[in-house]
Amino acid sequence: MAQRGFDSLVLKAMKAPDYELTVLSTERVTEHYLRLRFEAGGLFDSHPPFPTQWVRLWVPLGGNKERQRGYTLIDAKPEDDEVTIEFALHDGPAANWARDAQPGDTIAATVMGSKFSTPSSDLTELHLFGDKASLPAINSILDALGERTIKVWLHVQDASDRDLPVRARESTQVTWVEGDDEALVDLAKTLDIPFDAYVWVSTKAPATRALGKYFKNELKLPKDQIAALAYWR
Repeated sequence: MAQRGFDSLVLKAMKAPDYELTVLSTERVTEHYLRLRFEAGGLFDSHPPFPTQWVRLWVPLGGNKERQRGYTLIDAKPEDDEVTIEFALHDGPAANWARDAQPGDTIAATVMGSKFSTPSSDLTELHLFGDKASLPAINSILDALGERTIKVWLHVQDASDRDLPVRARESTQVTWVEGDDEALVDLAKTLDIPFDAYVWVSTKAPATRALGKYFKNELKLPKDQIAALAYWR
């Protein structure tokens, strides 16, 4: 039995169910971005897919230890029991596991209470702020709501980011933003975002917090028009 530590005790207390995902194929999208296709282990029998749906993957650390990391599920096919997870590659346990993964490898996944509330059709614009770590979630929103006016602002972290696939339609405007970790915050403060807009934010934790506070306290957007969740630190 793998040792998962305190995180596992919390999830067990919340009765979060576990599933075993099996790697079916791997695809290197760019030097720093990897796509893995999985057999979903029956996950969608109890958890129908929706935009930004995510799971906690239990990544092996060696020595019979595991640690959890959250990842978005995309391109779900419940009828085939298949799903895709994309990994922004860096020096971390989940990225290192994904980099070495081969068809037939398995990994445990815990489902815990994620949800997505579709923005009201009365809102004139949708603004999505993120980076390559949150791109799968952004693409899942574009797949579901791409016919609406959506402006996507993506922080560039390395040159290959611009080669990443953004599922934009004619009604989607995509802007890649250069600069340091505060680049999205600085940009947002220059934008003319109307009061009847919806903003979705997911990037590094400090920038996510700063953007959430700006939209709430400075622009005075209603809280049901703001979604902010840090994907990484």
